[in-house]
Amino acid sequence: MPAPLPVPGDRFPSPGWVNDSLRSVGYLADEGIASVVFLADKLSKPVLVEGPAGTGKTQLAKSVAEMSGARLIRLQCYEGLDESKALYEWNYKKQLLRIQAEQVTQQGETWEQLEEDIFSEPFLLARPLLEAIRATEPVVLLIDEVDRVEVETEALLLEVLSDYQVSVPEMGTVKATQIPLVFLTSNNTRELSEALKRRCLFLHLGYPSLEREREIVLAKVPGIHQDLADQVVRVVKLVRSLELKKPPSVSETLDWARALVLLGAQRLDTDRVQGTLHVLLKYSSDIERAAQEVAAASS
Repeated sequence: MPAPLPVPGDRFPSPGWVNDSLRSVGYLADEGIASVVFLADKLSKPVLVEGPAGTGKTQLAKSVAEMSGARLIRLQCYEGLDESKALYEWNYKKQLLRIQAEQVTQQGETWEQLEEDIFSEPFLLARPLLEAIRATEPVVLLIDEVDRVEVETEALLLEVLSDYQVSVPEMGTVKATQIPLVFLTSNNTRELSEALKRRCLFLHLGYPSLEREREIVLAKVPGIHQDLADQVVRVVKLVRSLELKKPPSVSETLDWARALVLLGAQRLDTDRVQGTLHVLLKYSSDIERAAQEVAAASS
């Protein structure tokens, strides 16, 4: 693998280099994915990665960090996430101890001096956004499941990603010394703002083609026979075409393939499929519907 290029905007020589490097760390990209990652670095823009759960959105950010030798910083989004958990907060317990120590020792500090002390670097708890902004080494910032936060928090993210700086009232403005490579993932549970979308390059990761999913299975499932891999991805494609509560993700395809290998399967038949669908699907109604469809397709 080529040596990492740590300078923002010049990390990746070409989309082909990105594609080859992602494959070297086990992520099977395609031309579209590699091009977006390449351009995100060149243009210093975040990447908004949308698509169904389990299609490799989070893993893409992790793999880009691994292939480039960058540090991965992750902000896991959830309902109720606020500024103190995303940006920074003060270590109130440590501040209280400092105030109590001043009272005990009676050093004679003025309140202004004490306030300046307790609102300084040793008392600051940096959260992922501030941590990424302050980093001096190459960083990949993963903002995972951004569609789960409220609109107000989304606006906060937009402000930080627009200027790559954070205002800490007690300490001043912290500006990035290098621009992190940012990936925001979304499962599309709600519509994101136009302002956020305009700020980002867009990448949709849907379910892979038959050929690409076969390649993923062969690469990720040790000991699987090529014929079995082919049958697995064909059944998964059939199952995804049904009206299900939760279609199987790529990760669930891999789980099913690994289970079949552990059970000693060389090829699939109707009984083997129906007996292991609980590994692939998560709802009894989905399992029943898929079993009927597989039986009908085999008759």
